[in-house]
Amino acid sequence: MSQEYLSVAIWEAMPGMDAAAMATMRELSSVIARKKYGRDLFYRSGNSYLLLRYWQSEQARSAAYEDPEMLRCWARLGNQIQIVKVFEKLEEVGA
Repeated sequence: MSQEYLSVAIWEAMPGMDAAAMATMRELSSVIARKKYGRDLFYRSGNSYLLLRYWQSEQARSAAYEDPEMLRCWARLGNQIQIVKVFEKLEEVGA
């Protein structure tokens, strides 16, 4: 049984930082995949971006939050994006 769960972030690039922000997001996504923390999907609508991050587990997320490569990416993003909304852990509900 998978322990995978979903986090969602909605963000906008700071003025003039669109390409840099996406490059950093791709780098971050690459680290997440390479280290098997999880997987990312990106969507865009106008100036807003939606990041769907499927974490492998709570342990994987905790490890990612302490990973120096991840911390460097997040530090850069602090100057490149404006966070609109974050959902740290979404739970699936049956229809």
